[in-house]
Amino acid sequence: SFSSTKTGWLRLRKTTWNIYRDADFEVTYNDTVTSDIQTIYTFNHTVSRNKTEGVRVSVNVQSEQVENPILIVVRQKQAVLSFQVPLILRGLYQRKYPYAHVGRTLCQPQTRALSETQFFFVDVSTLSSQGVHYQLRVSRVDSFTLQTDKKFSFVATPSQPQYFKYVFPDGVDSVIVKVNSQMNFPCSVMSIQDILCPVYDLDNNVAFIGMYQTMTTTAAITVQRKDFPSNSFYVVIVVKTEDEACGGPLRFYPLRPDELIDAGNRSKVLDVVVSPAINSEVYVMGMLFCLGIFLSFYVLTFLVACIENKRMHRRKEGLLSTPSVSPAETGKGLTPVSPYEYGSIAENSSTLSSEAVTDSMVSADANYGYMERPLDSVGRCRQESLSSVEEDDYDTLADIDSDKNIVRTKKFLCVSDLARKDKRILSKKYQIYFCVLLTLRRNQDICYYNFLCAHPLGALSAFNNILSNLGYVMLGLLFLLIVLQRDIMHNRALLRNDLAALECGIPKHFGLYYAMGTALMMEGLLSACYHVCPNYTNFQFDTSFMYMIAGLCMLKLYQKRHPDINASAYTAYACLAAVIFFSVLGVVFGKDNTAFWIVFSIIHILATLLLSIQLYYMGRWRLDSGILRRMLYVIYTDCIRQCSGPMYIDRMVLLVMGNIVNWSLAAYGLIERPNDFASYLLAIAICNLLLYFAFYIIMKLRSNERIQFLALVCILFTAVVWGFALFFFFQGLSTWQKTPAESREHNRDCILLSFFDDHDIWHFLSSIAMFGSFLVLLTMDDDLDTVQRDKIYVF
Repeated sequence: SFSSTKTGWLRLRKTTWNIYRDADFEVTYNDTVTSDIQTIYTFNHTVSRNKTEGVRVSVNVQSEQVENPILIVVRQKQAVLSFQVPLILRGLYQRKYPYAHVGRTLCQPQTRALSETQFFFVDVSTLSSQGVHYQLRVSRVDSFTLQTDKKFSFVATPSQPQYFKYVFPDGVDSVIVKVNSQMNFPCSVMSIQDILCPVYDLDNNVAFIGMYQTMTTTAAITVQRKDFPSNSFYVVIVVKTEDEACGGPLRFYPLRPDELIDAGNRSKVLDVVVSPAINSEVYVMGMLFCLGIFLSFYVLTFLVACIENKRMHRRKEGLLSTPSVSPAETGKGLTPVSPYEYGSIAENSSTLSSEAVTDSMVSADANYGYMERPLDSVGRCRQESLSSVEEDDYDTLADIDSDKNIVRTKKFLCVSDLARKDKRILSKKYQIYFCVLLTLRRNQDICYYNFLCAHPLGALSAFNNILSNLGYVMLGLLFLLIVLQRDIMHNRALLRNDLAALECGIPKHFGLYYAMGTALMMEGLLSACYHVCPNYTNFQFDTSFMYMIAGLCMLKLYQKRHPDINASAYTAYACLAAVIFFSVLGVVFGKDNTAFWIVFSIIHILATLLLSIQLYYMGRWRLDSGILRRMLYVIYTDCIRQCSGPMYIDRMVLLVMGNIVNWSLAAYGLIERPNDFASYLLAIAICNLLLYFAFYIIMKLRSNERIQFLALVCILFTAVVWGFALFFFFQGLSTWQKTPAESREHNRDCILLSFFDDHDIWHFLSSIAMFGSFLVLLTMDDDLDTVQRDKIYVF
């Protein structure tokens, strides 16, 4: 009809007829709808306060008219649900997937009455002038409310999502919801949502609220009562339109933006089970177990210290009962005894002459350039401030510079040749290592937990993975206490002019040990930070101090017999900072980036070559414009003019092996381009550390030095613990080299006290193994404490 106005003719809205129909559950209604006729179905059902009954609306159309689809509007007492049929779901690159069969579960409104009858209406309409045939069915959902520890199986598709309700039983404060399937694909999503309307149960909105996980075969979320005021929640299962989020392939690219793509059969059979999570008693037991393990090391250390102290007192008592030794006899030969015996003799026997001992040491082997230092001057030096001296006070003198070239290029070097600098200078130099170290540093698809053994506490989703890092902190602190005790005893020996402390054994510098202990503690803290939300981006937190520890251990091994020429703290930490910088670059740019790997491999090889030259020539070389001329001259004289072997054979063997290992690692990285660049970089550091440690042990035994019982026990114990630790490390409970859904396929249940998983045991064992490794470095040269430094070889 038309109506006349002053401005012209206006067309009135076309009349639409509403057809009201009383409808029943479990009945399929076959009907036709047009733009002129809208059908309204009226349903009623009884709602109980103590029982929740699910209601599901299913609509199927025979025609796929996307231009004028059917619009379904479900009007309830406190909620409205609307959707179109065919339902269009979008994927990547705006792909459009039509679904002609749609099924939705209605959100159940709350009621305060014990029981009441509620009505809801299903409106069916369309803008199509031609009739559209459809089928409508409203049914009750069996097992809508999930029962504790009872598995329920169901089928879901992208257009027919499912959700169920769970109510916390009395006495249960935490549950774990597990969803499993025998089918990897299609990709699906599990979501935990509060009892609110509307429920977000489509692929395009399931991530809007609550907690969710993508899944292939397994998903698990721990839910706490305190997070849901109604003491209940919905478990929502949605099948995605595409599999890309779960690591699946994309089949094709749409030729036209509006082209409809047949999704094929994307139904998935799943089962869900809700089980009580661990209670507070298990939390307490886990924490007590963790504390007990590492406190036992404190007790064991205390017992060993008591036994050692008792043994030393007995040896001192035996020395006091022995007859005096004449200066002449002392000058002819010095019998190796412990540092404490030296101190006892110096304090309690007037027959031991410091001048005689010093003369004997000087005359024993003058070729080593041993410098005589009166004991009274050494004692005075200990009282002076370390800030009044610098390492460059000696290095800037021309005669010392020339002396370096003579001493450090001898074929056979001893520790006395590389321990000539004033102890005050070296103590300050290595103490800086410790000081500088102190200046360093809802979507569950973001975090790669082992969700089958992730126990939340407060805002922490996997408290057990954080608690298990306590070992690094406690054992790092214990190592610092052990080092402090040794440092104090050594300083006391120096103050009483103990000859063994002054002139025998490996020079005692504890700065690197303090740095190692602090780095172990920091590793625990940063590993805990990483496990707050473990993923590829923040893995650098977990590895940063691993690089530090590996680097400090190598520096300490080198410093033992090269105290005068070891790298300064600033140089060392600058190099470690460069390593961490490359680690960050590898995380950001390393994935399948050929240019990055080429640049990194070149830098890796060049750094290996420069370090090899530095170690071989003990730092007595220069990188300047004449380097190529000198290299050609060496090749001509040693290889062409006359064929002569390397002057320092042992060093050459180590450096050749080191270059083979590093060149091989560089080639592997360039060829394979591993996704986990941080672990690859850590593997380079560990391989070099193990190689140098093995070389040190072999050379120590070749030099007829022995390994004391305590150090041998530490070596064997550490090797065994490292073996077990690596076994648990390679269990691979999750991996961020895959998608979150694929990573959850590797999840496993707890294996210790129903609280700790394999990775937690890796934390326990690796912290113990690192502590043991530090003890090996601390004690492996204790056999040299009574050997003169000009009798200890450098290698």
